[in-house]
Amino acid sequence: MKLSIITIVFNNKDSIAQCIESMRFQSYANVEHVLIDGGSTDGTLEIIENYKDDLGYFVSEMDNGLYDALNKGIQKCTGDVIGILHSDDLYYKKDTLEKIAETFNRTDADLVYAKGKYVDKEDISKIKRLYPSKDYKPKYLNFGWIPLHTTIYVKKEVFEKFGLYNLRYSIASDYDISLRWFKNDQIKKVFLDEWVVKMRLGGKSTTASLQKKKSSEDLKIIKKHGLRGKFTLACKIVRKIPQYLIPRLIAS
Repeated sequence: MKLSIITIVFNNKDSIAQCIESMRFQSYANVEHVLIDGGSTDGTLEIIENYKDDLGYFVSEMDNGLYDALNKGIQKCTGDVIGILHSDDLYYKKDTLEKIAETFNRTDADLVYAKGKYVDKEDISKIKRLYPSKDYKPKYLNFGWIPLHTTIYVKKEVFEKFGLYNLRYSIASDYDISLRWFKNDQIKKVFLDEWVVKMRLGGKSTTASLQKKKSSEDLKIIKKHGLRGKFTLACKIVRKIPQYLIPRLIAS
């Protein structure tokens, strides 16, 4: 089984090398790294140049946002399964992709999802937020449950059959596509009870100034998928509280 991992980046010279190195040191061999740059001007391209021989595909050009870049990456992937590793992120262990591939092979899943941790932007040893998950039940969606998007790996044929990211949503299209997948009974979903990714805090939707816009898009998506409107949105927001509190309690 071949895995395709998409990384999208724009002006992130501080951590793009760590992201690519994390990919390079994975123990699973049958994998390609598809890197989509949005036209960086801060020195990111010079760093990527050092790793071009390790990339399955690379392009640097203007795009219409992160979901447009992800759609470009999906169309260039040649693997059986597609996953995402953002330019700020790292794999949790050296054998992470090996475990994901094994789960697909063992269960004949169409989609595998797992658990992730958010870490301090400057000190990745400091855990700031835990994002657990569990075996899926349809009723969970009404209570704001959804796996962390970067822990979800999907067969390419799912994108081909059920579509790409919806560009109508500039900040929450990952929630929309995840609901499309989890509400679809034709897609076999399997939970891998492993931590698979470390994400640095500070992504597109994690700043306070963008939370209002994200909540607005989330509510539109919730209504579109027939969930419980503001109740589901409130549950989705409240779920974050223990995710932030637990690491603080552990550290204290």
